[in-house]
Amino acid sequence: MSESEVDLQSEKYEKHREAGEILAQVREETVERVEVGASHLEVAEYAEDRVRELGGEPAFPVNISVDHEAAHATPSIGDETTFGEEMINVDIGVHVDGWLADTAITVDLSGNPELTEASEQALEAALDVIEPGVDTGEIGAEIEDVIDGYGFNPVVNLTGHGLGHWEQHTDPNIPNRAVSQGATLEVGDVVAIEPFATDGGGKVTEGASEEIFALEREGKIRNRDARKALEQITDEFRTLPFATRWLETDRPEIALRRLKRNDIVHGYPVLQEDEGCLVSQKEHTLIVTEDGCEVTTN
Repeated sequence: MSESEVDLQSEKYEKHREAGEILAQVREETVERVEVGASHLEVAEYAEDRVRELGGEPAFPVNISVDHEAAHATPSIGDETTFGEEMINVDIGVHVDGWLADTAITVDLSGNPELTEASEQALEAALDVIEPGVDTGEIGAEIEDVIDGYGFNPVVNLTGHGLGHWEQHTDPNIPNRAVSQGATLEVGDVVAIEPFATDGGGKVTEGASEEIFALEREGKIRNRDARKALEQITDEFRTLPFATRWLETDRPEIALRRLKRNDIVHGYPVLQEDEGCLVSQKEHTLIVTEDGCEVTTN
């Protein structure tokens, strides 16, 4: 798409901006509630409810990833987990009529400020090189250089990503390391850049826990509870991720098992480094402009 074909004041971009403005406020309010002894569930529900109060909708369940966890951890129904002296990544998404913003921040209660600083500074370095025509491999190189400079490793199998209409992850991928051939950013691209830094090996694997799901395909199901859950999913969440605790049907866990067994929904297992390692994360959403970028989640 050429620069002349992009109207960055169109309704689409205004809704991306509105989502980002809501998200920035909710992120700051949520961070203030993350402290030793606070409830994971109460913090997540506060953020999700606040998004709705401000005129948006959650684009995905609030992720609360602790210590070696990197992504896809969210409280379960009735979760009684509380924060300890840990490293906590809080990842929040907002959409306005399907146009998204995505942000994340690390709250360090573990006493490892340099690891938190590594992902923060890597994001700043990445933002500095954003402009039309930049190769995403160059962005990854900036992220990798900063994190390496702190003596840590980037998580290489997690990436930033594009944001589409009702799509949380689209092209282009934004790597967290140098790659020889990436994609080229263009004016009007909406992307989320999210460096992950770790004192581990730099590759996450899937854990056993799974509380986040998304619609895989349309389908029919006989079970009443599963059918009610599917109606809510298709009407309310569409293709965006949702949490088990969001479902209004009886026995939602059983309903989801039935839907998953029939390949109607898929799950997102928690992604994690090795036990005993720590992961930090910082993320912003931006719009590529003619002279650089506009961060929507500041």
